[in-house]
Amino acid sequence: MGRIVATIDIQNLASPGLSKKIDAFVDTGASYLTLPSAWKEQLGVFSTEEAVELQTATQQVVEGTVCGPVKIKVEGFRSVYNEVLFVDMEPDNGEYEPLLGYLVLEQCGAAVDMIGHRLIPVKYMDLK
Repeated sequence: MGRIVATIDIQNLASPGLSKKIDAFVDTGASYLTLPSAWKEQLGVFSTEEAVELQTATQQVVEGTVCGPVKIKVEGFRSVYNEVLFVDMEPDNGEYEPLLGYLVLEQCGAAVDMIGHRLIPVKYMDLK
């Protein structure tokens, strides 16, 4: 199975001028745009922050913080307004691997092309 990585620009709407451009691994099993807790300060103070419990792919329960609102721009797709999730991550070879989950993918109109290993535009948004 291939890996799909998307370039994303994140802007904290409560702290004008604070943004971060990242590459994130597309993970349709994840719900949020998930970032390492180590990056939280770089995006400033958020209007809302809420502690949440999460279940990982290995069934482990961990804590995270949902923060927002943020503007999220997945390269090649429309901007959306949502929240980001910060969790403790261990860097792999000095690099973190943020996750782009299904909520943002659906909002911005992106679908996963499993054959071409890329994101493609959804022709129509659901209204059913």
